[in-house]
Amino acid sequence: MTKRQQHRALRDALGQFATGVAVVTARNGQGGFVGMTINSFSSVSLDPPLVLWSLSLESPSRVFFESAPHYAINVLAADQQEWSQRFATPHVDKFNGIGWTEGLGGAPLLPGCAAWFECRSALQYPGGDHVILVGEVERFHGEPRAPLVFHGGRYRRLAEE
Repeated sequence: MTKRQQHRALRDALGQFATGVAVVTARNGQGGFVGMTINSFSSVSLDPPLVLWSLSLESPSRVFFESAPHYAINVLAADQQEWSQRFATPHVDKFNGIGWTEGLGGAPLLPGCAAWFECRSALQYPGGDHVILVGEVERFHGEPRAPLVFHGGRYRRLAEE
């Protein structure tokens, strides 16, 4: 099996773990904003309140997130698949037409999300072909909304009970 085939097989196996979908946002240092779709979000600690996410070393947004003192993790709701796709692709202005509000450190908070976590950048660790970013949650809010879920390479919705 070639290295490329091994990577694809590993991605397929990892894709069997269902994840939520979020958009991480921050100010970019030049007064603008940066945002990208992630599914690597996880809780680390309640005391102190810490969360983590990872970012590819190849990401053009890497320099902005590594230097941002604050960022927001916007957990997308089931009806926000379009935003997941928007922030996963390169656009000139991903925030155009979205009625976001300003969070801590100027990080955009997207409307209608299932939850928001406003974080102070706390730690960064090397993680192979990614960097692992740990944020201290300074403010958060959750809504009783169904989350957007990703599994097996596709968006999914939770079944009603």
